[in-house]
Amino acid sequence: MRFAPEYGVFAAAADGSPESQAALAALCPAGDGIAVVEADEAPTPPGLAVVERGVIWQMLAETLAPGDAPGFAVAPLTDADGPEMLALATLTKPGPFFERTHRLGDFIGVKVDGRLAAMAGERMRAPGFTEVSGVCTHPDHRGRGYAAALTRIVAANILARGETPFMHVFPSNAGAISVYQALGFRLRREMKLAVFSRPG
Repeated sequence: MRFAPEYGVFAAAADGSPESQAALAALCPAGDGIAVVEADEAPTPPGLAVVERGVIWQMLAETLAPGDAPGFAVAPLTDADGPEMLALATLTKPGPFFERTHRLGDFIGVKVDGRLAAMAGERMRAPGFTEVSGVCTHPDHRGRGYAAALTRIVAANILARGETPFMHVFPSNAGAISVYQALGFRLRREMKLAVFSRPG
């Protein structure tokens, strides 16, 4: 299975059997790519080439550390904000973000002078868990606590539904990890990221 390309690049196979790997490869047409995040290193599906392999941290928060309400306005984001959300994610690269990624869950943001300065929202879901994703701040507005406040709100909303918020972050992103740990997130485990493509 995989997300439709306009929503995301992630895909998964049922298992490592040749049949499942062939089915996964069939979801990646010529010129396209898919990303797989698993506990163990994923095999290369037949006919696909490895673009990247790496380690990514999976963090979760069963509770949040106490914190103050933000001293700035936070607004829900809608389809009308989609182009600005995509532009901000393209600029700041918080992770894969596509034309309709914002439709996978609730997103919130901070606007300054009518323009989107920061955002955070929800992406992948599993029973009892929802991923916090798309956390990013425009370079002109960093250092104001936007990312931490938005992450806290998104995670608190997930917890209020009786679910556990989780997220993925590269181990090299020490600044983001520090923010997430201060909010109450902890490392659950290291995961293996693999990006594959089919030559066009």
